[in-house]
Amino acid sequence: MTPDGRITSEFDDTAIIEPEEDDELADLELVVLDLVGTTVVDDGLVERAFVRAVDIAGLAGSEGDRERSLAFVRRTMGQEKAAVFRALTGDDDQAQHATAVFESAYAELVAAEGVRAVPGAEELVRLLRDAGVAVALTTGLSRATLDVVLDALGWDDLADVTLTADEAGRGRPYPDLPLTALLRTGATSVDGMVVVGDTASDIASGIAAGAGLVVGVLSGSHDERDLLDAGADAVVHSVADLAELLGFDDEDEPADEGRFAGDAVLAPAEGPAGR
Repeated sequence: MTPDGRITSEFDDTAIIEPEEDDELADLELVVLDLVGTTVVDDGLVERAFVRAVDIAGLAGSEGDRERSLAFVRRTMGQEKAAVFRALTGDDDQAQHATAVFESAYAELVAAEGVRAVPGAEELVRLLRDAGVAVALTTGLSRATLDVVLDALGWDDLADVTLTADEAGRGRPYPDLPLTALLRTGATSVDGMVVVGDTASDIASGIAAGAGLVVGVLSGSHDERDLLDAGADAVVHSVADLAELLGFDDEDEPADEGRFAGDAVLAPAEGPAGR
């Protein structure tokens, strides 16, 4: 970020974050990070697990049905897996069976092939927590599967809070995950909360929760246009770029006393503001 508030990136010429005139800067208290695609490299494991679940649960009677199911899965990436299967099947029992197959398949793939963090993700979380900012990791996976991923990465104690959709009440695009993270960490205001994710559902959830800043990342399922169309205030290449966006200086200390523009408006070089 340049001194005049300009953000430059590989995918956009120049963007400017301009707080509204009457807007006070909010204290940065909490950063809510999505897991797969945002802080954890997907490597196609989610889609492969979905394919296995669709096949085993008998959700596709033909190759065309299979492709249509996959297209729907890609559009709804980030949402609670059980909700996705319910939408596909219209049958709770079949959806529960498909969800169980998916979770089992994903855990098996992680165990067999391993899982890796998005470069810079762990360092970002440690930087934020060292600066007194709470961090929550959220996911549409089940608790059992989430724990498999956290164990594989050695992240059991990395964040202040880890949350699944079941534990929050409803998954994305509902606001339950960010709001539950706020309550669990003791943060005092949604204005001081930043929500970060790689899907349109992540962005919708952050907006619904009233987060002060909602940021899309390009390390996962959806592209820059999808994220901006969903209402993201900013889009960055990966979570490794988030520290600069939030105003941390070169010495790993938050600039301007750890504050950020609560209701900032993103004005891309071309096109309308994110929201």
